[in-house]
Amino acid sequence: MSGVHYKVADKVFLEKQKDILRLFQHVQQPTYYKDLIEFAKTFKFEGHWDQWSKPEYVKEFWQFYQEQDFLKQDEIFSVFHPMHTKYAKALFRVFYYAKDFVTFYKSAAWARQHVNTGLFVYVLSVAVVHSKHTKEVILPPIYEIFPHYFFTSEVITKAKQYKQHYWGTYKHELEHKEKSSYTIPAEYTKYEEEWMTYFTEDIGMNAHYYYRSVFLPYWLEQEYISFDATKRSEWCHYYHSQIVARYYLERLSNGKGKIPTINFEEPTQFEYHPALTYFNGKPFPCRPKNVKFDLDSEEMHNSFKEFSHCLTKVEDYEKRIRDALDLGWVYTPEGKMIDLYTKEGFETLGKIIECNPESSHARFYGNLQIFLRHLIGFSQNTLTPSVLEHYETSLRDPMFYQIAKRILRLFNTHQHHMGPYEKHHLLMEGIKVEDMHVDQLVTFFEQCFTDISNAVTVDEKEFAQNSFEVYARQFRLNHKPYNYKIQVSSDKSVDALVKVFIGPKYDEFGHEIEMKHNYMNFFELDRFKYTLKSGKNVIERNSHENKFFNNEHLTFKTLFNQVHKALNGEESFKMQYPAEYYNFPQRMMLPRGDASGKTFQFFVVVTKYEAPTSDAFSEWLVDTHHSMCYPLDRPIKFEEEFWVPNFFAKDVKIYHEKHHDEEKLMYKQH
Repeated sequence: MSGVHYKVADKVFLEKQKDILRLFQHVQQPTYYKDLIEFAKTFKFEGHWDQWSKPEYVKEFWQFYQEQDFLKQDEIFSVFHPMHTKYAKALFRVFYYAKDFVTFYKSAAWARQHVNTGLFVYVLSVAVVHSKHTKEVILPPIYEIFPHYFFTSEVITKAKQYKQHYWGTYKHELEHKEKSSYTIPAEYTKYEEEWMTYFTEDIGMNAHYYYRSVFLPYWLEQEYISFDATKRSEWCHYYHSQIVARYYLERLSNGKGKIPTINFEEPTQFEYHPALTYFNGKPFPCRPKNVKFDLDSEEMHNSFKEFSHCLTKVEDYEKRIRDALDLGWVYTPEGKMIDLYTKEGFETLGKIIECNPESSHARFYGNLQIFLRHLIGFSQNTLTPSVLEHYETSLRDPMFYQIAKRILRLFNTHQHHMGPYEKHHLLMEGIKVEDMHVDQLVTFFEQCFTDISNAVTVDEKEFAQNSFEVYARQFRLNHKPYNYKIQVSSDKSVDALVKVFIGPKYDEFGHEIEMKHNYMNFFELDRFKYTLKSGKNVIERNSHENKFFNNEHLTFKTLFNQVHKALNGEESFKMQYPAEYYNFPQRMMLPRGDASGKTFQFFVVVTKYEAPTSDAFSEWLVDTHHSMCYPLDRPIKFEEEFWVPNFFAKDVKIYHEKHHDEEKLMYKQH
């Protein structure tokens, strides 16, 4: 990926990378690695508290673990369940406060054997990202660790059948040949009103959303985060606004219009059947049609007493936040008022909406997203969390985008009260974008293969040799590489920050959308620093040339083999900043378009480059003097005030090359 800075890994790092990968291998069953088995047996907490820099937190975890209601091995972990979050925090501190990597690793080996698998995988992932002992270690793809969360129960069942029957019958014969693998067609589900499951069920999109939660967990205090997180709430707003904007562009490609609005007064119009099954055999809950959102029953299961009066809490928390936006301040528990309309006000608002540990009054403003997810996921009558209660499955449910849109409206209300930018905040004196040329934009569906071997159990020999392989084959959206050129005139030599967005041109009825009604629908494709010279400039850029998108993750086996070869001196292992590894999928930059060419528009912003105030922000070219969404974060009152010379829009068409059997190959009718 162009623009990524690599360094060659040394042996110490390679050993750590290998060790961490081993912890995730076939995590749904006991490990066969003898050293991990021994660590799990012999590692002790009591009497060995000096292995941690803050043993009081480790003692807290140990107390939780010994309690009767600690999360059992066969239960389903959800980070959106308050009790599960408490356990996640406690286990995270066990890893985080380890004095050295040996303690980190041995405690992780113990946890792999003794705690709930979902809890272990999530917390270890967060710890690997944020611990000083595992800096720059890469995690294996979450869709290979937990295939059940990404592929339908039909695919998983076929994988198990292959293991039980075909592999069992011909195992001896296959072991004397090269590795033999089996491939299962993995179709997308298609519903009466939802034809976009190639987008909502895309494993790269869902993995991206999951890893964003690993890098910035809503429950984690800022002091633990391994990078400057002073703008964490703005990041949360930014990537949710980008996902919603990207979803809307895909809706337009499918002839659909605006994302619907949730109405709690009306029965549900969006039934949802995930077609997923947990590893323990329990199906993911379904949401029926024509049922009212009502979780205020007193007869709820005791395990979910935290969600009693769920609808009331959603309505109360929303009203309190809206009142704060209208009043202009939020309250602390002591009654102190914090102004929302200052430079830090947007971050203050984000903290209470996300309900992160820096929320000014968590009890009063609540955790809106948790109750919305539980309410709309319809998991009230079961102990099983819905798809909305896992980051790695949230995007599958069409109602997720309605939830996100509802929450983003609170941020938009804040920006509405802040008012539009004045012209001098948008204008870069002496700079004019003259024109833009974009290559023809073409999308297509290509076959992709995912290793889902972790969906089944293996014996010791299969585990050691990695001899059993089964893959899921899917057709996934991609686009042909494209280049674009931006012609800019400048009256001086100056460093500029260039941003490129794609957005709608017309609504679903073919009516042109004015920018003042459209600015929130743009999806950011690129941002980069560029030194303009005095006179004419031609900025040339390739679609692969940015840090905000990444190619598919390395498979577990590829990553493991690369580390193995590097340790044996056969080749070098190139390290990269992990956050870049978990970015938005490069394949999904462009909406599908259609065969005749669907019209969208590129929007170019050339603004003054301001050096970031933090090294962490410099990696991402984050302008700390403006918001991440600048200049599309404020309302537009008069378009003539908005369209300054350093802004430019260009109509583009996106053509889709359709395979003649595309629908037959891709979809499973439900």
